[in-house]
Amino acid sequence: MTDQTQASRTETTRPSESTHGAGSGENRRESRRTEPGVRGRTTIADGVVAKIAGLAARSVPGVQGMGGGFSRGMGTVRERVPGAGGRSVTGGVKVEVGEVQTAVDLSIIVEYGFPIVELAGDIRTEVIAAIERMTGLEVVEVNITVTDVKLPDEEEEEQEPERRVV
Repeated sequence: MTDQTQASRTETTRPSESTHGAGSGENRRESRRTEPGVRGRTTIADGVVAKIAGLAARSVPGVQGMGGGFSRGMGTVRERVPGAGGRSVTGGVKVEVGEVQTAVDLSIIVEYGFPIVELAGDIRTEVIAAIERMTGLEVVEVNITVTDVKLPDEEEEEQEPERRVV
């Protein structure tokens, strides 16, 4: 035990304790690389992870939309309210974020004709890659619930034109 303690003290010398010259700058940089947790903490909010997951899932061809019946209905209402921010990126997304890991639950609507099992695999790949790349969190699971299939003959919801009172 004593040898390890002495070795760590030698590696993390302070600038005032080290000898001046080319080696002193290298010791300071090495110390910073080995002790990042001592210098501060980064916290990532659940909403951030949910947005990343929602955008990644929506980018996969074959995903018609996100959310179940109720959440889609609320999203439609929100889209029509001026100043409400438009369509929610996090609709149909639930996340649990820990210190180093996260889990994601997605509710999706699939376009007719896309193989659901393959689509789910593509969604998992995209969501995991995006979250891990952007946050550094380990994604332990991505659960996907298919809530609907968009058929080719279903008409798109027509939006009423805005009416202004003059």
